[in-house]
Parts: sequence; C-alpha cells; structure tokens
Amino acid sequence: MTTTPTTTLEHQADTWPRSFRLLYTAALIDGVGFHIGQLAVPVLAVSLLAASPGQVGLLGALSTAAFLLIGLPAGVWVDRLPRRAVLVTADLTRAALVASVPAAWWAGWLSMPQLYVVVLLTGVGTVFADVSAQSYLPELVGRDRLVAANSLLMSTNATMQIVGRGFGGLVVQALTAPIAIVLDAVTFVVSGLLLARIRAAAPHRRPARAAGGFGRQLGAGIRHVTGNPLLRPLAISTASINLTMQLTTTMLPVVFLRELGLGAAALGLFLGVGGIGALLGAVTARPLAERIGHGRALWLPGLLVAPLGGLVPLIDTGPMLWVAALGWLALAWRTGVGNVIGVSLRQGATPDALLGRMNATFRFLLTGALTIGAALAGLLGQYVNVRTTLLVGAVANALTWLPVLCSPLRTLNRPPTAD
Repeated sequence: MTTTPTTTLEHQADTWPRSFRLLYTAALIDGVGFHIGQLAVPVLAVSLLAASPGQVGLLGALSTAAFLLIGLPAGVWVDRLPRRAVLVTADLTRAALVASVPAAWWAGWLSMPQLYVVVLLTGVGTVFADVSAQSYLPELVGRDRLVAANSLLMSTNATMQIVGRGFGGLVVQALTAPIAIVLDAVTFVVSGLLLARIRAAAPHRRPARAAGGFGRQLGAGIRHVTGNPLLRPLAISTASINLTMQLTTTMLPVVFLRELGLGAAALGLFLGVGGIGALLGAVTARPLAERIGHGRALWLPGLLVAPLGGLVPLIDTGPMLWVAALGWLALAWRTGVGNVIGVSLRQGATPDALLGRMNATFRFLLTGALTIGAALAGLLGQYVNVRTTLLVGAVANALTWLPVLCSPLRTLNRPPTAD
C-alpha cells in the first residue's frame, strides 16, 4: 500500500512515537548550534586571529578528521553500546569543548592551536553522535517509515542551515564570534538533556563480540558497504559530492571577509541560501522518488542542476552575488534530495546488527571526503588562489552523479529491505 501524495510531513509528525519526537527536537536544537558554530569558528579565526587561507583549510580539515581517525572502529563500539547513552555523552562532551573557546578568548589565551584541538576533539564527539543517531532511527520508527523519518530530519537540518547560519551571521556581526560560540555550547547541553529523556524500550541486541573479534566485526561492516552493488556506488558518489562542496565551503569565509570586504552577516545569509536549497531538496525528495524511482532521484538531479554550480566561482559584489547564490541554491537542492534517498536506501539495505558499522563506514568515507576537501582547499587557496579553488570544486561537482548512473542504482524503483 503506497502513501498518498497529499500526506504531509507535518501530519505524519503527529503520529510519531514520543521517543522519535524527542530525537527530532534534539536534532532541531543541535542543528541550530552546529550551524552557528560552523560559521562562527572560521570567522573568529579570520577576523580575530588573522588566520591565513592555509590555516582556515587546516581548521576545516581537523573539524572532520575524526571520521578518518576513528570513524570505522566507532561503528563497532556503537553496535556494542546503548545508543541513547552514546548520544547524550557526545552532546555534553562537545558542549564542554566548545565552551572552552570563548572562555579562552575572554581570558586572553585563545590561539590557533587551541582551535585546532577543540575542533578535532569536537569532531570525535560528532562521530559517535552521528553514527548512533542514524543507527538508532530504525529502532525508534520502524523500517517502513524510514524515508518519511529521514525526510523530516533532513528538512529540519536544512531549516537549521537557514536559521542557524543566518542567525549565526547576525550574532557574529553584532555580538562577536565568541558569543555565537557560547550559544553553540548551550544548544549541545539542551540537546543532551532532551535525549536523556528517551525511554524507548530497545529490542535486545546480541552483543557484537559474540559474532567474532573486533577486527572481524570491523571488516564485516566495510565489506557490507564496499561489496554491495547498491551501497558501493552510493558511497563513491556521495563522497565525491562532499569533497567538491567542501572545496567551496571552506574558502567562502576568505572570499567574503577578505576579498569582497563583506561581513559575517552577508556570509551567513549566502550560506543560508544553501539551507533553503537543502530544505527544498529534503521536502521534494520523497514525491520525486515515488514518481521517477529512487535510483533516478539519486542521479537525475545531478545531471540537471550540478552544472549550475559553475555560477558560484563568479561570485562578486552586486548582481553577481545573486547569480552565485542561485548556483549555490541549485547545488544544495540536489544534495538535499540525495541525502534523504541515500540515507533511507542504506538503512533499508542493512540488517540491524550491522547498522552501526554500516553507518560508521559511510561516515568514514563521506566525512573523510570533507576532511580531504578542506585540506585541498587550503592548499589550493594558499599556493594557487581562492578563485581557482572555487572553480575546481564546481567542475568536479558536475561529474559526481556518474557513479550512480553506471551502477544498478540507475533504475532502482524502491529501496531494498534487509533480511
């Protein structure tokens, strides 16, 4: 039985169990803080610590480096531990780390090395939070509602990109970056307290160690992704999207604050346009997939709109700012569609016992691509120029739909169901 197209996410949200509503609310609040911090930290580095393009690139790389360092083993640990406890611990730990930045600034001790350490360790918490949340979701809503739940969560995240980045830009502009980072820390605390209230009775999971040693369990998760003809091209395509988008995102603070002479508020509003695109993508993903099939919904938007990313390197003051914003909107819409369909597909294709390791493997690849993209952006920005970095990102992004087109995903109508 198919869901009628007139069913809205808001109506469905009325029927969600309390446990999912708490997870959703925590994600909403956490999302505001995350996007504020994501803007405030590089702005603080550029405006208060006079960071170079290379240092900004290193900062961006370290913020996601934890996925490369511990992303894969984190999946094994998540499959062994209570997922709610992991989520709460990750939020409260990140709150303490983030709060150390404004504290050091007010004390006159803040330096780039401290920022490097904070973003790296905060990334460790994000590894566990992201893997646990995606692995917890099927347990809270059931596999038959994964597309609807992911669409709601991705829509919320996109909304937070709009609100969080726009609000963050205004806060940074009016009250300074350290105060914006304080708000980031507060949202982590509130999110953790909400997650602690989840009382869902999770089904008993056999301890992962019973299926073999740590190395064998780790390998099973990797093989599940790399050996699956549907998951492998999805991972390659999505990692490529992340890498190419990060080339642009990392250099935007340098372009806005140093090259164009625009303020943090303008940067936040520009990034917020991407949030609008991601929101539109998350909302339209489900009806689009139902109309043309889940596989086509993964590659056709890339073919149609990714070339519009070539407008972003043309960014300048005046009308060209709006032209570049249109390209950024199109890229973000395509990414929003892919996030909903791709996450639902990989959750549906994975047995419960492998969810943590599957999600960790994807996070290792996808967020690892962000790390590489940020580092590459820093190198190109430092030793070539910032505009070339934006151009490389745009050209490469226009090709990222090809792995899906050249795979069995090309004509997949509906996500598979794990045994």
